[in-house]
Amino acid sequence: MALRPGALANVGVDPAFWRGRRVLVTGHTGFKGSWLSLWLQELGAEVSGYGLEPPTEPSLFEAARVGEGMASAIGDVRDRAAVAEAVRVAEPDVLLHLAAQPLVRESFADPVGTYEVNVSGTANVLDAAVCAGVRAVVVVTSDKCYAPRAEPCREGDPLGGSDPYSSSKACAELVAAAWRESFGRDGGPAIATVRAGNVIGGGDWAADRLVPDAIRAALDGRPLLVRNPEAIRPWQHVLNPLSGYLEVAQRLGEEPEAAAAWNFGPAPGDELPVREVADRLAGLWGEGLEWRAEGDGGPPETAVLRLDSAKARERLGWQPRWHLDDALSATVDWFRAWAAGADARGITAAQLAAFAARP
Repeated sequence: MALRPGALANVGVDPAFWRGRRVLVTGHTGFKGSWLSLWLQELGAEVSGYGLEPPTEPSLFEAARVGEGMASAIGDVRDRAAVAEAVRVAEPDVLLHLAAQPLVRESFADPVGTYEVNVSGTANVLDAAVCAGVRAVVVVTSDKCYAPRAEPCREGDPLGGSDPYSSSKACAELVAAAWRESFGRDGGPAIATVRAGNVIGGGDWAADRLVPDAIRAALDGRPLLVRNPEAIRPWQHVLNPLSGYLEVAQRLGEEPEAAAAWNFGPAPGDELPVREVADRLAGLWGEGLEWRAEGDGGPPETAVLRLDSAKARERLGWQPRWHLDDALSATVDWFRAWAAGADARGITAAQLAAFAARP
């Protein structure tokens, strides 16, 4: 099932802006990159991708045949020459940089590699964008780029991070800000950063994430093991922040002040403890799915993460279109359909259309 042209026209994204526009997505083979690449294809953009082989088996990129509608180059953002060549060949009007080492626990196992990908990789992409004359760049970082605090984080709050992953994302923010100030003037690229976290959705098979872990447990007929049930996270469907990323990209060519940092988080009521989300997942899946707390001796994790997205609401008119119950239902429906043998691209297309239909 192909994505229907115009199916998403009423999302807060202008199809006329994207139709025929050349767009490069780094990290296009990942979970978020796959959803974004499919959306851009539907909008009529000429999409190119640069990233590693899909990070999981199975993967949304392969299951939904994302590569069929785009030019896909396999490479590492740490390879400066390869990044420069990919940007030169794609000649993008807009570059969306998603390629990253995305896992907190992996950053403890390979801290240096995490900094190389998330910091040096970002510098390589931005340098290539400047050299190629790209007009608009959106750098995707994370809600974890902020110094730990109990209050909802706003864009001007201190950056920090008490683990290598979070710190590397704070560093990526500083790199983007330096490029924006040093090379984004006098005809250089307009550069924005966007911050979101704990996205969920169909086709995510990453390790050490609550929803993929729950799906694996359900399909295997075993309990879901939860490391930290009291941790509070800003849960949301992946399409919510992706809509914000696209809206920011549109504004970069029109409004200089859009070249800044932006939060895209859920409604405050969707910032919940892990245990409550696990309860809802178990109820939606049924079939006796249960969870239990079981620490595994892993590294410490931030207790509370909350985002304040007032800036995006007030200046972009953006708001989360799906709340957490919608997101969890859509995610469970996606995996149930996939497990029953349904076409993954068709499932994804249907959910994109449903997201667009929500007022």
